[in-house]
Amino acid sequence: MTTSVFEAEHDDFRQTVRTFLEKEVVPHHDQWEADGIVPRELWRKAGTAGLLCFDVPEEYGGPGIDDFRFNVIVSEEATKVGASGPGFSVHTDIIVPYLVTLASEEQKQRWLPGCVSGEIITAIAMTEPGAGSDLQGIRTTAVDAGDHFVLNGSKTFISNGINADLVIVVARTDPEAGHQGISLLVVERGMAGFERGRNLDKIGMHAQDTAELSFTDVRVPKENLLGEAGQGFIYLMMNLPQERLIIGAQAVAAAEYVVELCIDYARQREAFGRPIGKFQHNRFLLAEMATEARVARAFLDDCLRKHLDKELTAVDAAMIKWWATELQNKLVNQGVQLHGGYGYMREYPIAKAYVDSRISTIYGGTTEIQKEIIGRSLGI
Repeated sequence: MTTSVFEAEHDDFRQTVRTFLEKEVVPHHDQWEADGIVPRELWRKAGTAGLLCFDVPEEYGGPGIDDFRFNVIVSEEATKVGASGPGFSVHTDIIVPYLVTLASEEQKQRWLPGCVSGEIITAIAMTEPGAGSDLQGIRTTAVDAGDHFVLNGSKTFISNGINADLVIVVARTDPEAGHQGISLLVVERGMAGFERGRNLDKIGMHAQDTAELSFTDVRVPKENLLGEAGQGFIYLMMNLPQERLIIGAQAVAAAEYVVELCIDYARQREAFGRPIGKFQHNRFLLAEMATEARVARAFLDDCLRKHLDKELTAVDAAMIKWWATELQNKLVNQGVQLHGGYGYMREYPIAKAYVDSRISTIYGGTTEIQKEIIGRSLGI
């Protein structure tokens, strides 16, 4: 669904993304679901097609496009074909912006070209077995040892964790300083003491590799400190609105996709001698679903415009994140019910949409965290 927030160049790019997905992703995604991971070659193909890291400046191999609409298009189109495996959004929309904003010149030269080409796959390690949405509760430590840090700790639920070549690790460099003692360290593939655990067995998004990571006396050179020591918590808070916006965009696209699936099914499936869409209850249900999806799209467009104007607030981002993801889960649940027994069959797209959607209200900060952010802004 193209709206006024997009222009002709975005429509052309959308077609490029669709062509790429139809050729390189859709025919293979079922196998990747079974494998639990997307092959690295897909990342290189995406890089060649110009689908990664739009905001990376030209001098580091990127297109230098400061227009988040391109990011949104990639996520929307992937969502519409059920391509939940490729972790492009985590890489392009969440992690690489940290490198663009915070990395030194030497770090940018070292890492960004590979991020753009798909040769370097990135992840960010925040969540721990005992600390999720509360980042101040992390226990991973990085002790200053002169020309390097000694990193110890464990992380879990890390998207792109198996494939990742470069992991931004959130760690405590000063245990006594609270949130002011948190720093961002870049751990690279092959560093001694950096180990990957199992590829986690999730209820949905099976093709998206999600790992446990452990760090045992990992010597991280001072050259791999991202930004300034002790500023990690602030950096994370600065980037969270964009992360929550893209999750909201994915949720709206998913909601629209579910509505389309349900309308098509209601036209084709017959019961008692007529299409089930002819029954008033189902017709009213579909009318509500279509309207709610349209409202969510209007809200998303408003937030996207604010982001393009550098005016998206943490509260705006919290609102679109919780509203769109909760709506996504509501509509997909209704969609399964509308499909009846077929909605419970894995070969039907609505079933995959059902299991893939459940994480959306959890990652990027739970719905409860978003409401807390909003509530505080109201002076409550």
